Amino acid sequence: MLDESLLDAPERLTEADRRGLLRGAAEAGARVRTAARHAAEAGVGNLKPDGRPRAVLIAGPGAAATHAADLLGTLAGPGSPVIRLAPTGVAPAAGALRWELPGWAGSVDLLLIATPDGAEPGLSLLAEQAYRRGCTVVAVAPAGSPLSDSVSASRGLFIPMATAPYDHDEPLAGAAPGVLWALLTPLLVLLDRTGLLEAPPEAVEKVADRLDAVAERCGPAIVTYSNPAKTLASELAESLPVVWTEGTSAGPAGRRFAAALAELSGTPAIVADLPEALAAHSALLAGRLAAGADPDDFFRDRVEEPAALRARVVLLRDRPIGGLTAAPNARDLALGHDTPISELEPEAGGELETLAELIAITDFAAVYLALASGA
Repeated sequence: MLDESLLDAPERLTEADRRGLLRGAAEAGARVRTAARHAAEAGVGNLKPDGRPRAVLIAGPGAAATHAADLLGTLAGPGSPVIRLAPTGVAPAAGALRWELPGWAGSVDLLLIATPDGAEPGLSLLAEQAYRRGCTVVAVAPAGSPLSDSVSASRGLFIPMATAPYDHDEPLAGAAPGVLWALLTPLLVLLDRTGLLEAPPEAVEKVADRLDAVAERCGPAIVTYSNPAKTLASELAESLPVVWTEGTSAGPAGRRFAAALAELSGTPAIVADLPEALAAHSALLAGRLAAGADPDDFFRDRVEEPAALRARVVLLRDRPIGGLTAAPNARDLALGHDTPISELEPEAGGELETLAELIAITDFAAVYLALASGA
């Protein structure tokens, strides 16, 4: 059950935030600036790549690496050479995971390693394997971690991760807001140098500014009725979020939102892109998950009976391709099945800015839902 009174009690929210999730979301802009500075100090700005890499391989544990690969692949555009290396192993523990390079990987390929831990033996072995194959290796991880020594020994580039003192108070969640931006920002700066995507210093600074602006709108001191993240968290209580995305940037933001809901608050969610989502989820909204599925539900005695799980559509929109939009049809489908709908659309700006805004608001919403539900 969601404790809605907690949402408008900043002091209680702070007490409940044992994992530093709210702080990570609020300080996302600062993380971007610090991470960009670390990348510059590591010498990324002085690199002179000899053409674009044939493939960009990304390895790392958990949601942070997965989302970084998704975001970078989206920003690289059609025909993106970004490939995530999925780990194998018997458990999601640092010592149990292993990564393998594809058989074709070689000197014209770039390996990026992103981890908030840096103690995974499998990643150190991967760096050594890449060195033997002739791959260029770049890693982002906490300073002083075992991975930093392995990358240096492999003649790779190591970029210290932008961390905060409270990162080590509790085990870091892969979907934590601070972790994503600390790992993603140096990779954006690096791939800008290779010409794979556009993320010049001024664009990165605009991302940090947009994240600061969202933190002002969605912070714990802002009451629910004027706080889009708290409002969304309240709307998603006791529901199955059905996340529909439209626009280039909205896709990875929606996939990250679904993953963050699951990891941070234990809320299951499904996600799909418009217009395909209309056909894929039509039967779902017409079934027992629709708000109007049981005509006797309104009159049922709920004292001894848990509330039924009902779907709620969350529509994340960016700039529709070619000006075409499926949003009106999406609203008609949801409301036609008595399914409520929440909508988020970023303010105008560059692709990186709008992507950052969608991620930031949904990150705050996932955190508020986790804290208010006692997760």
